[in-house]
Amino acid sequence: MQYAPIFAFAFLVAFVYSSVGHGGASGYLALLSFYAFPPAQMSASALALNVLVSSLAFYSFAKAGHFRWSSTWPLIMFSIPAAFLGGMIKVSSSVYALTLAVILMYAGWRLWKGARAVPENQALKSIPFGFAMLLGAGIGLVSGVVGIGGGIFLSPLLLFFRWANPKQAAATSACFILVNSIAGLGGRILQHHFEISGSPMLIVVILAAFGGGWLGSRMGATHFSSAWLKRILALALFIASIKLLITI
Repeated sequence: MQYAPIFAFAFLVAFVYSSVGHGGASGYLALLSFYAFPPAQMSASALALNVLVSSLAFYSFAKAGHFRWSSTWPLIMFSIPAAFLGGMIKVSSSVYALTLAVILMYAGWRLWKGARAVPENQALKSIPFGFAMLLGAGIGLVSGVVGIGGGIFLSPLLLFFRWANPKQAAATSACFILVNSIAGLGGRILQHHFEISGSPMLIVVILAAFGGGWLGSRMGATHFSSAWLKRILALALFIASIKLLITI
């Protein structure tokens, strides 16, 4: 029973994030920060969970016909090497905590703001090739350093500039997150600062993430609205970011 709240939160994170094509790394980082995991273990664990959940999300959204390779490959062309490079960069605990706190705050704000539905039938535009490459590289680098996939940054931009409808944005983000998370893990392994905790708590989180990711991605790829769940998760991210700022 001691792991029940942990299981519930991890399941909620995976469920909500996968329903919009995300892996949920910012949510897992928030959870691990509550239990004072070392930064190296936090980032590596979050990336590994990201690979698991984003692969489920990508499969579900692609199977439902929402994935467009033509608008995805310019984004990942330079994001993959950038995420790999970011994964090789080891930052101090205080810098990591500050960076993570800012990202969690941003992720919470985006979730809260994004709880309102976005029209599916809006007119779409093509992504400028050069800008897509620069955008992918920038998000990939930050993602690799912190231990996230970058979808929390990419999805809002895809929707704001009308480069994709919500389900297409989810499919593109899922692919983007998957490849960047793998690249970030590769950089950590190469630099020998890949650390995964052997704590039973992490096993619980993995099982919860798989269950939540499987269910959330299937629901999100069809037709599913989870506005109130996003707001609850946003509050949790706000709390985690404040906790990190207090401990710096």
